[in-house]
Amino acid sequence: MIIKKNDDRDLLSTDVIGSSVARSKRWLVAIVRICHEKKTSERLTKMGIENFLPIQQEVHQWSDRRKVVDRVLLPMMIFVHVDLQEQKEVLTLSAISRYMVLRGESTPAVIPDQQMLRFKFMLDYSDETISMSTSPLAPGEKIRVIKGPLAGLEGELVNVNGKSKVAVRLTMLGCACVDIPVGCVEPVSENGDLRD
Repeated sequence: MIIKKNDDRDLLSTDVIGSSVARSKRWLVAIVRICHEKKTSERLTKMGIENFLPIQQEVHQWSDRRKVVDRVLLPMMIFVHVDLQEQKEVLTLSAISRYMVLRGESTPAVIPDQQMLRFKFMLDYSDETISMSTSPLAPGEKIRVIKGPLAGLEGELVNVNGKSKVAVRLTMLGCACVDIPVGCVEPVSENGDLRD
């Protein structure tokens, strides 16, 4: 076999070329039995299936003590990043009943990768409590956070009960919102460039 410097195909044996098909992964929402989210996430991880359980730490104050507790942001839901084979494997767990589907559809609803990246970024870096708004929010101005722990996050600037919030929309699930001072954001155009 002659190997040419700039032809990577010659580095592969002939039985490999064309035999592997790229299996694309998509973010789906698995519906889980109540109070089984954390254990189910652990089981999925052990199975080698990428998953994301949105959890936020909160401080609970009693008269005699304070305690930091983990709160599941979306009860009874786990995001799974799966290909078609893994999609079937997820449903073998007894705690998972089904996938979330769009009204009138029979196939699972797909959460776009960009929405998931923004949502995960918000959860990882926000100092403020994140709330989920399931009631329809009017579209806000497209913005990018320029100051603080959420710097770099793109979303919409919305007004909820008189407070400015950055919102990240999630298909079918509503908006993840967090308080932010207006001075910490700048407008961006539809193509992602800063507006004058």
